[in-house]
Amino acid sequence: MEGTEDAVLLRAVALTKQVSSPEGTLTILDGAALAVARGETLAITGPSGSGKSTLLALLAGLDAPTAGQVFLDGVELSALDEDGRAAARARGVGFVFQAFHLLPALTALENVMLPLELAEHAEPRRGAEAVLAEVGLGARLGHYPNQLSGGEQQRVAIARAFAARPSLLFADEPTGNLDAATGARIADLLFDLNAKLGTTLVIVTHDAGLAARCARELKLAGGRILGTAAAPGVAIAT
Repeated sequence: MEGTEDAVLLRAVALTKQVSSPEGTLTILDGAALAVARGETLAITGPSGSGKSTLLALLAGLDAPTAGQVFLDGVELSALDEDGRAAARARGVGFVFQAFHLLPALTALENVMLPLELAEHAEPRRGAEAVLAEVGLGARLGHYPNQLSGGEQQRVAIARAFAARPSLLFADEPTGNLDAATGARIADLLFDLNAKLGTTLVIVTHDAGLAARCARELKLAGGRILGTAAAPGVAIAT
């Protein structure tokens, strides 16, 4: 299906984000266009302030663009209201963040069970236990986030993100708060799960080594994409 719309999971067309500032209108992202194929691994890189996290937020439907369109699996996220975008994400999108974002009052097991319960999974406890075992935390189910190391917390976050078997995973600086050795283990885990489940992986990162492990790298500077942003065999609409 290469070269067809069926091959495309995520597409952005002329994506622009502007905000008001005391100096006037500030353009954070300027006319970004890209296409991401199903099962692809894509790194989004660039200097601080280049628009990386803004692009990810727009692609994920966490924010609305000033202009342009975002399509996720054929659904135009940019045409939906906040509730509609949330519902679209719930159907097949996972997130891993630099700061983990675990709920401190819940155990590792309960943190991973939560999205399964919200999705009305038939057996949330069994599903959560299975994915925590996959990330090597089968013996830490009853531990709270403050009883876990940074690397263990990120593994819980990854387990939570993958628990519902999303078709697309966004990771925003997933190794940014970790030492080099732990970061490398977290990267191994992300790519292992990507390969096992066929999940499309979009990573925002400053880590050149992590970016190099992706099949493709998209570089941003000054809110603009440098070079091609289309997956091989996939055209970009503009």
